[in-house]
Amino acid sequence: MRALDPEVFDAVFAAIEPLLPKPVATHPLGCHRPRASDRTCFRAMLIRLVSGCSWVDAEQLVDRAVSDTTLRARRDEWEEAGVFHKLVEEALAAYDKVIGLDLSEVAVDGSQHKAPRGGEGTGPNPVDRGKCGWKWSLLTDKAGIPIGWAADGANRHDTVLFAPTLEAVRTRGLLQDIETLHLDRGYDSGTVRALCQSHGVVDIVGSKRRSDTRWGRQRAKQAVPLGLRWPVERTNSWLVNFGQLRRNTDRKVCHRLAQIALAVTLLITAKLIDWRDRWSFGSAA
Repeated sequence: MRALDPEVFDAVFAAIEPLLPKPVATHPLGCHRPRASDRTCFRAMLIRLVSGCSWVDAEQLVDRAVSDTTLRARRDEWEEAGVFHKLVEEALAAYDKVIGLDLSEVAVDGSQHKAPRGGEGTGPNPVDRGKCGWKWSLLTDKAGIPIGWAADGANRHDTVLFAPTLEAVRTRGLLQDIETLHLDRGYDSGTVRALCQSHGVVDIVGSKRRSDTRWGRQRAKQAVPLGLRWPVERTNSWLVNFGQLRRNTDRKVCHRLAQIALAVTLLITAKLIDWRDRWSFGSAA
């Protein structure tokens, strides 16, 4: 998987290292064990995210260089400092600067997955015989780059997740640049359309009808090519490749959102490396 490619790992760690909080010595005599390397901890977190293994297995896969207890503590420490949120914001800004986000056609879709340990933000999964699960809502640009997401229980309706998903896009200052929004069938409702229009998103394509208030009227029902939705569906499939997203064993929403942020950062980093190589080979030729 590209996330474990040394080049991708090195690039992401170089970006995350300046964001890490400075360690605070709490031992009164200063005679505690040496602090585990941040690089080793990050590698173990990455292995767990990609493979879906337990913290104990992640400890074994890094040759016991750091304990599973330390890994959990370091993960919580970084989450409290907002490291993963800052990291994905930096990745999105870099992509927008180098390649450019294309917000002429954006799409939103949801994806439901297993959460066998339960916890907050989980619920009976209607597509998995009522077993405990969770879901995410994802909004992407025309190329499938995630620009907003939210998470909740698998039993929550798509329309409930749409508001926080759209709010995440608004917080990033990208909402006003959206030209056309493509809704999945589960999102296509009067409530969602009204919310979009209140935020200035007026060209909305859904399974039921297309509305565009820029012309002061609602367009007649018309066929919409499926190709306008495949980027977000492809991105969902990319995220499902991460074992810990596909079968999540954490018990807090903040942990799952941090994992999505890290997964999105890895996807964007791989794309930026491919873009660099594309132009490097072209220059060499």
